Amino acid sequence: MARVLFMNAGSEGHINPTIGVVQELISRGEEVVYFSIEAFRERLEKTGASVRTFDDQKFIKAFISGGRDYVLERINGLLLTSDIVIPSVLEQIKDEHFDYIIHDSMFGCGRLLAQILKLPAINSCTSFAQTEESFDNMLEQFYSKVPSAIVKPIYDKFQNLTVMVKEKYDVEIHTPYEAFCNPAPLTIVYTTKAFQPDGEAFDHTYKFVGPSISSRFTPEDFDFTAIKGKKPIYISLGTVFNQAVDFYKLCFEALGNTDHTIVMSIGNRTRISDLGEIPKNFIVKNYVPQTDILQYAKLFITHGGMNSTQEGLYYGVPLIVIPQSADQPIIAGQVADLGAGIELQMQSLTADQLRETIDHVLSSSSFKKAVSNIRESFRKSGGYQQAVDEIFEFSR
Repeated sequence: MARVLFMNAGSEGHINPTIGVVQELISRGEEVVYFSIEAFRERLEKTGASVRTFDDQKFIKAFISGGRDYVLERINGLLLTSDIVIPSVLEQIKDEHFDYIIHDSMFGCGRLLAQILKLPAINSCTSFAQTEESFDNMLEQFYSKVPSAIVKPIYDKFQNLTVMVKEKYDVEIHTPYEAFCNPAPLTIVYTTKAFQPDGEAFDHTYKFVGPSISSRFTPEDFDFTAIKGKKPIYISLGTVFNQAVDFYKLCFEALGNTDHTIVMSIGNRTRISDLGEIPKNFIVKNYVPQTDILQYAKLFITHGGMNSTQEGLYYGVPLIVIPQSADQPIIAGQVADLGAGIELQMQSLTADQLRETIDHVLSSSSFKKAVSNIRESFRKSGGYQQAVDEIFEFSR
């Protein structure tokens, strides 16, 4: 039995794919110590892991202080979190032994802790992976298109932060790519090469295991008798950027009092009472058990988060993707390119456009065929069980 140190920040999209991995590791005899934030303690403890936390408010404050407008500012924010996370982790694991570390690909302290503790490292990548070349090309756009008066102080801060990390923790950061993508000798990517843009660009150290879908241990009550036999349309903008009262009302206008049954999840930042009168064919909840709902659904209208998108495809559901931020436009583009759905833009969306797009997706067999092909590839890929096979092969 090995002892595993698991490092992750506080985000549904980064936590959820690891749930099955941790359960599988523990079922095969590993002992897992999982660092995250207090909000995920109960969910992670149900996997059997020993959960420890760092201060999420201080973490967020440090991260945001780096700036939010450019990717290099976000990298600086990740480096600024090192003084919040590293001393806390080192204090909490003092005198303990670990055999290897698994860290999230976008958790800036993961790679640093691996070096400080001199542990074999595994990178847990919950979005599309990036090669160093593709990342550098993206950064080059920043250097070439943004005025040097803006670029220089941001880059100078990056240089100063790398010096600070070297002086405090005796670890080196050579490039922005290292700080942002946390490369490791093994990277587990929770998608398939076929769904990953430019999938053939990745070498043997990247293992594409497909979606990691397992029980989320979330207490969501839902009356499934209300949708059995009705093949509902499911609408959700995820857990982060879901304050969208106007969009929810637009859905009422587009689909209210039609023959469709609609399940709409609006998150906890919007009150159901704020939506006004709800059409009789709508079931509106703050939360629903998403993977269970998708097993009934005929269409998924989503923000295009990696987990939501792949869960929809895994259960064979065509998509309408309305990206909000982050990597969602890239994911939406990939869905459209593969013929599994249509991308719409929130800013220009009308009720008529939404209704017409829904009718088009539901009436066209090409979307169902494309989704069926992706579903088959996802289900053959192995998910969290394949991830643990790769981890064991590496750790041996």
